[in-house]
Amino acid sequence: MASPARQFLDFEQPIKELYEQIEENKKLASKTGKNDYNAIIQELEQNILQKRKEITEHLTPWQKVQLSRHPDRPYTLEYILKMCTNFLELHGDRNVKDDKAMIGGFAQFDGETVMVIGQQKGTNTKMRQMRNFGMANPEGYRKALRLMKLAEKFNKPILTLIDTPGAFPGLEAEERGQGEAIARNIYEMIRLKVPVVCVIIGEGASGGALGIGVGDKVLMLENSWYTVISPENCSSILWRSWAQKEVAAEQLKLTSDDMLKFGLVDGIIREPLGGAHWDYDEAAANLKSYIKPIIRDLKKIDPEKRIKQRIEKFNKMGFWDE
Repeated sequence: MASPARQFLDFEQPIKELYEQIEENKKLASKTGKNDYNAIIQELEQNILQKRKEITEHLTPWQKVQLSRHPDRPYTLEYILKMCTNFLELHGDRNVKDDKAMIGGFAQFDGETVMVIGQQKGTNTKMRQMRNFGMANPEGYRKALRLMKLAEKFNKPILTLIDTPGAFPGLEAEERGQGEAIARNIYEMIRLKVPVVCVIIGEGASGGALGIGVGDKVLMLENSWYTVISPENCSSILWRSWAQKEVAAEQLKLTSDDMLKFGLVDGIIREPLGGAHWDYDEAAANLKSYIKPIIRDLKKIDPEKRIKQRIEKFNKMGFWDE
């Protein structure tokens, strides 16, 4: 279970009601000392699984956006700790400071050393402020690039985990070259000589995602999203309010299924029933089992050929007329 004190989104209320019924039956069982309630509790637990399945099958784009932001959803550090061992976090961009919104370091992944980099959101109010809600400054992207170059030096594969509402748009970030930092990362990542696998595990917004999102394979978790702008900001630009955010989510075609159809990502990784927040272990196991063979196969390709394929992959994206 993701958290002892579960939080429920509006469309998860039927599940919440079933949990409340389970708690009531457990209290009755405790008071009476009888086992008569066990069968009822087991039936309710089966109903929860069924309800999670039903909800997963009929999610709207906006509901998927909500799931990607679920307060109980696992973030980058959780995936690293579940998938890897001996994670050694590396800090700083050797220029300004250590950006807490961007984390990275060497780790053991299925018996080999990899460089893991990703945005980290906080798990409570204090941590969210420290992590700047997963919105990296220029020094965060420069730290990420420094770590990628370090991985290239030692010929180690790179895994990036993307989960950000966007790069930090503050005045100081712009003064320190936010746009240049992201553009530099895109330019350098396309030419890295080692395998690069990018996975959108939650929010994949705009340049904030692209700054660590150029790889041989770009994947998405089932209930993540990937687009140039968030539905709320899109709604505020087009309709001057957030009221049309659900319409914007639909029109932006931001879901993993949409991205796969457009050829912008290479695969979708299934989540536990109802979303990754229901079972961290299963979510991490699904992710690990999906990317293990990808890294193995990419390592077999000559570096120069791999770079050429990466360039061709991104050159083919999009639709245009001449």
